Amino acid sequence: MPYFTKLLLLIFCLVLLVESRKHRKRRWTSHLDVQRASHILKKNRDLTKAWKGKTDQLLRVDEHDFTMRPAFGGPAIPVGVDVQVESLDSISEVDMDFTMTLYLRHYWKDERLSFPSTNNKSMTFDGRLVKKIWVPDVFFVHSKRSFIHDTTTDNIMLRVFPDGHVLYSMRVTVTAMCNMDFSHFPLDSQTCSLELESYAYTDEDLMLYWKNGNESLKTDEKISLSQFLIQKFHTTSRLAFYSSTGWYNRLYINFTLRRHIFFFLLQTYFPATLMVMLSWVSFWIDRRAVPARVSLGITTVLTMSTIITGVNASMPRVSYIKAVDIYLWVSFVFVFLSVLEYAAVNYLTTVQERKERKLRERFSCSCGIPHSKTMMLDGNYSESDANSLAGYTRNQMVPEEEKPEKMVVHLAMSNESNSSRKRGLKGHVGLRIIQNTHAIDKYSRLIFPGTYIFFNLIYWSVFS
Repeated sequence: MPYFTKLLLLIFCLVLLVESRKHRKRRWTSHLDVQRASHILKKNRDLTKAWKGKTDQLLRVDEHDFTMRPAFGGPAIPVGVDVQVESLDSISEVDMDFTMTLYLRHYWKDERLSFPSTNNKSMTFDGRLVKKIWVPDVFFVHSKRSFIHDTTTDNIMLRVFPDGHVLYSMRVTVTAMCNMDFSHFPLDSQTCSLELESYAYTDEDLMLYWKNGNESLKTDEKISLSQFLIQKFHTTSRLAFYSSTGWYNRLYINFTLRRHIFFFLLQTYFPATLMVMLSWVSFWIDRRAVPARVSLGITTVLTMSTIITGVNASMPRVSYIKAVDIYLWVSFVFVFLSVLEYAAVNYLTTVQERKERKLRERFSCSCGIPHSKTMMLDGNYSESDANSLAGYTRNQMVPEEEKPEKMVVHLAMSNESNSSRKRGLKGHVGLRIIQNTHAIDKYSRLIFPGTYIFFNLIYWSVFS
């Protein structure tokens, strides 16, 4: 029994020894961590804790009146501007405006914000400090809508340097007016401008300028539009005068856009051209096929009206003629003339058939002559009316004693007389066109396509 008790005491002592060593090790490790942390804190001191006060006291915001501009009463304060265009979102022809998202940055010097610094490093703040200091009151001229992005917080950055230089940056989306000229639409190029200007300070108090000239404007290489090709971005500046307040510095962001024509070729020009060509098919259809030619003409006229209405629905109601209007209305006129052409053909055919029917009714056939036809002409029937009876010749005539009252002409079928009559009418082309209605269709097959091709050559050479 005593042996067993001694063994338990020995085990208990060993356990105490092990626990004491672990406790010492933990204390030593904790001591090293504290030393290491204090070394890091000494190396990178938090400036907000080094100064016994708030940021406002660090920048001495409460000691100055920031409702006044820097150097008030002295020369105009220069404010440099640079812009980075993030996206050109949309161009609206109906509303005549464009929407752009950009990073707008201002640079100026305000000695009231200078602070002592051993490492000459700047301090960066968010939008909460902007409300307490002076910032340029730049606005967008001719702006319809604009806003500063606020997700997840206001996209505003303020960077202050020890010598008082300030960088003020914000992310803005603006929709501004763009005066467009659609006289060459859709073969047009448009130049739009985004204008920046101080609202309250004239050029005697604030001088806006592009910080690095044309290099002050930068664009994202991925900017693209569905209907336009962005040709050029550039900057300009000039003075703007208001009769009530004076002269102001105004900065311009100019960009030139050229419209893609391929969409309008597929949706407007090709369908219009095909409708005009389809209307020419009626020239090859028999003039007696009235339903076919009339339905074809009406269909092409209605289709052209639909195309014109669809194009004008997506455009502003301008008071001048656009290039696409010229093409569509000339095409409409060609289609309409093809319908009138068949109306003329049908009318002249009806007149000719009526004339021949009257001739058959007025002149009776001579009896006893089986292979000939006799027609009686009174004194009022002209020589040209007699020639219009194709395929007939004069073989017999009544004696001259009966001429004063009536003249009976014996007409017999003869191939020789028919060919001689045709040779006699070669010089009377105009008369043949009126009498032979097939000739109108024949000449239309050449005149209509030739005139339309000539119009297209002039149109594309002028507006391209």
